[in-house]
Amino acid sequence: MPLIDTVEPSPSAAFDMRELRDCFGAFYTGVTVVTTTDDAGRFYGTTVNSFSSLSLDPPLILWSQRRVAATFPVFGAARYFAVNILSEDQVEISRVFSSSSPDRFAGVKTQPGLGGVPLILGCSAYLQCSRETSYPGGDHEIFVGRVEQIETMKRAPLLFGAGSYRTSQPLQASISQ
Repeated sequence: MPLIDTVEPSPSAAFDMRELRDCFGAFYTGVTVVTTTDDAGRFYGTTVNSFSSLSLDPPLILWSQRRVAATFPVFGAARYFAVNILSEDQVEISRVFSSSSPDRFAGVKTQPGLGGVPLILGCSAYLQCSRETSYPGGDHEIFVGRVEQIETMKRAPLLFGAGSYRTSQPLQASISQ
């Protein structure tokens, strides 16, 4: 009779939430603002660094949002959304969209995207997506989007890590593909 490996329940975490946040912060990410509209055509947006590519075929991306976020019900119901990849001169836009400001789009120049979703002008790139599905992920919801349209500019992206905004500087010449 073969032996069956049993997995013991993991002991309670030997770290606190601040240590976990600091550890996560060691991984530098790009900064995005995910935007959408509601049924009345009102604009919504939130700063997100949990964005990631998921699949090339089909073209899928993912991002996550806390379920207690004020905009969560709107994003949960949205048919379309856009991932606005911020450029290095858009720190203030990142701050505004991560705040609790009631009108985050005040003074922000946009153009209409797929389904009327606002695209923030001056970004490094845009991914316009239709909602594919979503999954629970702890205190967050993971949204999967099918990439419908893209646009890439020649602008350096904004980065975030270790608790502060950063700019990208190449270490060496780009690798040819």
